Amino acid sequence: MSTPTAKAPERPKPRVDPRALPPDRAALSSQARWVLAGCTVVTLALYLTPSLQVLAWPLVFLSTMVHEMGHGVAALFVGTWHSLHMFSDASGYAMCSKPEGVASAFVSAGGLCGPAVAAALFLVLGLRPRLARWCLGLTGGFFALTLVLWTRGVFGWVAIAIVAATCLAIALRASAEVAQIALVFLATQLALSVYSRGDYLFTKEGIGQMSDGKLIASDTQRMAEALGGTYWLWGLVCAAFSAAVLAGAAWLYFRPRRAAAARALS
Repeated sequence: MSTPTAKAPERPKPRVDPRALPPDRAALSSQARWVLAGCTVVTLALYLTPSLQVLAWPLVFLSTMVHEMGHGVAALFVGTWHSLHMFSDASGYAMCSKPEGVASAFVSAGGLCGPAVAAALFLVLGLRPRLARWCLGLTGGFFALTLVLWTRGVFGWVAIAIVAATCLAIALRASAEVAQIALVFLATQLALSVYSRGDYLFTKEGIGQMSDGKLIASDTQRMAEALGGTYWLWGLVCAAFSAAVLAGAAWLYFRPRRAAAARALS
C-alpha cells in the first residue's frame, strides 16, 4: 500500500513588467501612424495660420539647406563640392565644380530631388524608434561634417550648427520615441516642401544670391541645356521622380499594419 506523498508547493511565477516587453509590430505601426498624422497637422497649422507663419521660417530654411546639400552631395560623385552658403532670407547656394553633360544634369537634379529622397529615407527609418534615433544621430553628424568642411559665412555657420546640435542632442539625450517624432517631423517638412516650393521646378530663370541682380538659369534649365529638351519637361521628370519616391516610402510606412491585420485574421 503506497503512502501519499506531499506535493511540493509551486513557486510563484515572476511578474513581468509589461513596459519591459518589446512592443509588437502592430503597436509600433499604430504609433508611427499617429506620429505622422500629428506632424502633418502641426506643419499645416504653421503654414496656413498667418499668426504662426513666422514659426515656419526655420522649416523653409531647412528645406533650402537640404536642397543645397543635395547639389553638394551629387557633386561629390562627379566632381568637387567647394562650399555651402546660407542666408537669413532662407536662400542659399552650393559652389561645385562645373561638370558637363550628364554629370551637370545630375548635380542640378541632386538639389531638386534631394529633399524627396531625404524625406523618404527619414519616413521609412522613422517606423522604428531605435532606427529613428540612429538615423537622427547620423543626420546630425552629417550636418556637423558639412559645417566643418563646406559651410561658409557667419549666418550659415550659426544656423547649421543649431540644426546639427539639435539633431545630435535629441538622438543622444532624448528617448527613442522623441527621436522618432523628430525624424518623422523632419520627413514631413521635406516632403511638403517638395510641392509647396514646386513652382521652382517650372521656372526657367531666377535671381540668386550670386547673380548680382541678374537673371540666371534655374536648375531645370541647366538640365535642359545639358541633356536637351525644355525646362518644364525636366521639371515634370523631377516632380514625377519625387512623387514616386515619396509614394514608395508611404507604402512602406503603412504596410506593416496591413500585414499585422492579415496575420490576426488568419
